[in-house]
Amino acid sequence: MIGRLSGTLLDKRPPTVLVDVGGVGYEVDVPMSTFYDLPPAGERVTLLTQQIVREDAHLLYGFLTADEREAFRQLIRISGVGPRTALAVLSGMSVADLAHSVAMQEGGRLQKVPGIGKKTAERLLLELKGKLAPELAGAGEQRAAAGDIGTDVLHALLALGYSEREAAATIRQLPAGLAVSDGIKQALKLLAKN
Repeated sequence: MIGRLSGTLLDKRPPTVLVDVGGVGYEVDVPMSTFYDLPPAGERVTLLTQQIVREDAHLLYGFLTADEREAFRQLIRISGVGPRTALAVLSGMSVADLAHSVAMQEGGRLQKVPGIGKKTAERLLLELKGKLAPELAGAGEQRAAAGDIGTDVLHALLALGYSEREAAATIRQLPAGLAVSDGIKQALKLLAKN
């Protein structure tokens, strides 16, 4: 079982990267959350991996964080959820957002991920409850307890066509204590600058 790769990043073509480890090039599929944080080609990289062996292929999936790998492992244990679907989920939302969605039983956020329908979202919510990192789910609950302003701003940005990743990153930059309308205005200004 290959649990970690450390070597030179040779090529990046979403969702696959090529990592040279001692003269052997490993093709590794990664979620977009990992892909965006990779160094430029030619630099050193370390990926935590999950190897999946099938009759027709030996596949490697790579992650920059242990939380991402653990979430991937939990996702592929669910009946009807394969590695491609698990990568899509982790590409569409962070592990913290996934844990928050599961803790708050928000199937609508999961359905925004391409390939996840209502039934699959409901199955994910049921099967993942209590299985993702408790500290991540707790952080999500604390955010919700602090007020639904961030959630309202997030939903507004998603409705305007921004990705979950862009919207979540922008909301983290907003100061606390804003009204929803002010939060939306400031978020749009921040997004316009980027």
